Amino acid sequence: MRIDQGFLEDILEYAKKASGARVEVFALNSRTLNVEVRSQEVENIDVSESTGYAIRVIKNNRLGFAYSTDLSNYKDVVDQAITTSDMTTEDPFNDISVKETIPEVEIYDKEIAVIDRNTAIDLVLEIESSAIAFDKRIKKVRKAGGSFTESELYILNSNGVNHHFQATSCTAHITLAAEDNGDAQMGWGYEGSRRLQDIDFKRIGLEAAQRAINLLGARKAETRKTFVLLDSSVASEFLSVLSASFSADNVQKGKSLLIGKKGQKVVSEKINIKDNALLPYHLGTRPLDAEGTPSRENILVESGILREYLYNIYTARKDSTQSTGNATRAGIFTPPSVGASNLYIEASSDEYKHSFDGLLKLMPHGIVVTEAMGVHTANPITGEFSFGITGLWVENGEIKYPVKEAAISGTMLEFFSRIAGIGDEIRFYGKIGSPHLLVEDVDISG
Repeated sequence: MRIDQGFLEDILEYAKKASGARVEVFALNSRTLNVEVRSQEVENIDVSESTGYAIRVIKNNRLGFAYSTDLSNYKDVVDQAITTSDMTTEDPFNDISVKETIPEVEIYDKEIAVIDRNTAIDLVLEIESSAIAFDKRIKKVRKAGGSFTESELYILNSNGVNHHFQATSCTAHITLAAEDNGDAQMGWGYEGSRRLQDIDFKRIGLEAAQRAINLLGARKAETRKTFVLLDSSVASEFLSVLSASFSADNVQKGKSLLIGKKGQKVVSEKINIKDNALLPYHLGTRPLDAEGTPSRENILVESGILREYLYNIYTARKDSTQSTGNATRAGIFTPPSVGASNLYIEASSDEYKHSFDGLLKLMPHGIVVTEAMGVHTANPITGEFSFGITGLWVENGEIKYPVKEAAISGTMLEFFSRIAGIGDEIRFYGKIGSPHLLVEDVDISG
């Protein structure tokens, strides 16, 4: 059974009468087709469906919360939320959204919504076959897969908010190994979008194969200070570490690198960092956030200067400001927290943009970093990091040979302050994106 509008309106009316308080009802339906292949055979195919709803009650500024995937008796769930509110601490910053105009966004693709199993299998098989055909040294595909999802979200509350939207998404990936003369190297490929035509399944396989082949015969790197050219995927991983510091919740709790730095230069003047939930067909795009606040573009860093944090309603009230539309939830199971939508780096001016070859020409020496290990181990509060890396050694603007067993270290804000050049194409990996980033004066340990 799927949740519908009428069912949720019944819940809202009962909750308003039973609690005499501010009430919000949040609900999700989703259906996902998952396909995994290996050796040109289907290894796994399944369809998963989920549905559920969550209720927030704010009574005397006390927050009550409950959720359920059982649609048979909503009154018990409402009563649980009310009971919970009686046991929590009064907090004047608890609140729900108000009625506002919601922007139109492009997030639904019928081609994903109606895709059949055979078509999905053929698309994923194309990933694997393109990788295998690329080079005879591609010896093993660990897994190629794709997920095709249709979902719908509802938010209703006692302030008259009543929103519903449908969305689709597709992600596809492959992991493989190349082998030659006793050496083995891994490669991977990934793409994701809310629109099927944006995903090039053949390219996913080709890029994974190229990554692995490029690293065969890697040498150990030497210890020195040099240039580092981060592949867009690695740059996105670095940004994911920094992303937590933009959360107003983390700022308020003293868990951010950016506390008290609004209006100050925090990274290179060559970059902007934006969070934009309105980008067509991106995975983080939605018309409203998880509280019903309209989505928008937020400029977090402009020419290196910190302009804004990300807020939901609670953190915004705490700072006497407005929500930036960045409430997020882990499905129905938790109350709203703060999170990015589509977070990305861009050049602050076209003069800083270069093609990949143009960035190489700016390097008298250095490493093109194609893989970083342990990025998640960076300290989110101090920004200190030390990552293992693999990549390609560059001399006088030309790639010479692959390198391995190297490490880079530093602090995040200092690292992002040393940007010497920026790629001319932004690529997203999930909800985080970046162009290639050239960074100077980086400590490399062999």
